[in-house]
Amino acid sequence: MAKYSTILDILNHRSQNLPNQIAYTFLPDGETESGSLTYQQLNTQVRAIASHLQSFITPEDRILVVYPYTAGLEFIASFFGCICAGAIAVTSNPPLNTDAIAKLQERVESCEPKAILTTESFLQQIQAKLAKNPDLAPKLNQYPWIATDKISFSEALEWKEPKIDPDTLAFFQYTSGSTGKPKGVMVTHGNVLHNSEIIYQSFEHSPESQGVIWLPMFHDMGLIGGVIQPLYGGFPVTLMSPVALIQKPIRWLEAISKYKATTSGGPNFAYDLVSRQITPQQLKKLDLSSWSVAFSGAEPVRAATLERFAETFATCGFQKEAFYPCYGMAETTLFISGGTKTKAPTIKYVDAEALAENRVVVGGEKNRAVVSCGWGWLGDEIVIVDPESLTRRSEGEVGEIWVSGAGVGKGYWHQPEETEQTFNAFLADKGPFLRTGDLGFLQDGELFITGRIKDVMILWGRYRYPQDIELTVEKCHPALRSGCGAAFSVEAEDDERLIIVQEVERSYLRNLNIEEVVGAIRQAVAEEHTVEVYAINLLKTGSIPKTTSGKIQRRLCRRQFLEGTLNLVGQWQFQTEKGRVSEFAGTVLSASQNPKSKS
Repeated sequence: MAKYSTILDILNHRSQNLPNQIAYTFLPDGETESGSLTYQQLNTQVRAIASHLQSFITPEDRILVVYPYTAGLEFIASFFGCICAGAIAVTSNPPLNTDAIAKLQERVESCEPKAILTTESFLQQIQAKLAKNPDLAPKLNQYPWIATDKISFSEALEWKEPKIDPDTLAFFQYTSGSTGKPKGVMVTHGNVLHNSEIIYQSFEHSPESQGVIWLPMFHDMGLIGGVIQPLYGGFPVTLMSPVALIQKPIRWLEAISKYKATTSGGPNFAYDLVSRQITPQQLKKLDLSSWSVAFSGAEPVRAATLERFAETFATCGFQKEAFYPCYGMAETTLFISGGTKTKAPTIKYVDAEALAENRVVVGGEKNRAVVSCGWGWLGDEIVIVDPESLTRRSEGEVGEIWVSGAGVGKGYWHQPEETEQTFNAFLADKGPFLRTGDLGFLQDGELFITGRIKDVMILWGRYRYPQDIELTVEKCHPALRSGCGAAFSVEAEDDERLIIVQEVERSYLRNLNIEEVVGAIRQAVAEEHTVEVYAINLLKTGSIPKTTSGKIQRRLCRRQFLEGTLNLVGQWQFQTEKGRVSEFAGTVLSASQNPKSKS
């Protein structure tokens, strides 16, 4: 690979040496191409946007990039345009409802952007929503909104190359905020280039590679893996909206088949989803023989999912050796660990009860399959540490995963205390390390993820904080009591599933319409968090477990859910038949049906 110092170096090199090669193709509906960009076309659009920004910004101003899922090419040009203007790009998910607009406001308050970029049509949609939210409109409209599709390409001629180097901040990657305070990871050009080289080497990419990526471009895996890595490696990528996958999962595999993709992937749930929904007729039309890197990351990699997927799609030419389990997070730009491309995933079966006590015992009556996520690359170091004593664990012992390397970000924007706690951890003999908050162990040089310290869930490839989901639930229907709900996850159907436990207002207990309440919860959670609810337990007023200070005891809720000892007035759950999901109607429970109920 050529030696680059900044992302701008890569853009310049590609446009000069491969001007007519297609860089990005976009499928807004997952099937039909809306357009493509060559490196030269991309460079022109990027410089036009950068020049427009340079007319009113100063170096390292933040620019918020907010685009609908269907405007993939516009997002890419604007993201790189911010960086090539010498600004810091800040990406955000599209605000499609009131709560999402409130989240956008939080992002704005955190990064204080000099401007907000979007398309003209989406700007009109956002302004229409703001008109209905007078409390948010003044705050968001104090910043200039710029429709980048109205910027003339001729402005590219006025672009001036900014003074940037490997230590210059390129963009912020925001983590999910558990208490309404989002954290923006500061990522430098050097961080990006180091991480990009790791991915290039570990995935064994080449100019002959071909990507197909459906992951959201505003989030780390889609941004680094789907937008930056193809540019870094000089190979084409076909991108599609994540909504297209959710609406019709087969579109992902059809795109791989059509474009002869060599690299594609996503969180475990995506492999599980297509495995369960594929039909024999659809299987006959797929050719997955070109797929040599099927990366799986962003949430626990399930051995059962890998087995089911490989077995289901073997007739389509898919090879089990193509699976590439990996581990990463926003704080490390993306990639932390991964294995060798040609090696089938390493799976260990360890005693589940010992694992719960942070011990690794191979075998046992109640064994659990754990999948290796490989090892660190290019000098990056991974250590396992006792999170209490902060001392190094021995091989085969479970502890918190700490990492160090050139891909680790520079901390959280304007959050010095959180930065100190997370990015500046030290062992007695070395440091600093990044504390991941994840649990795992090293064995034979390979990293195995076993769980998390933090009170968060990983659902559909994203960290999900229970407080955010609980707030969504309590606001979605008047029958639900404020501050009296819990969201947590359990292992079910070979995956991590979302459970909602929520008290009902006393005045609604007598004539509770469970179907209406359950429907409101499922719709609200799906719309605001893009995740599926697996089970809902509605509780009698005043019965949810709380601490003496009034805080919800989520772990106790989870235990009582599994034991079946919650004080239920109604319940609903998915059930599966022969591997395919079907719903059964929720039931309202009388006192005689529920031994925990008090008449």
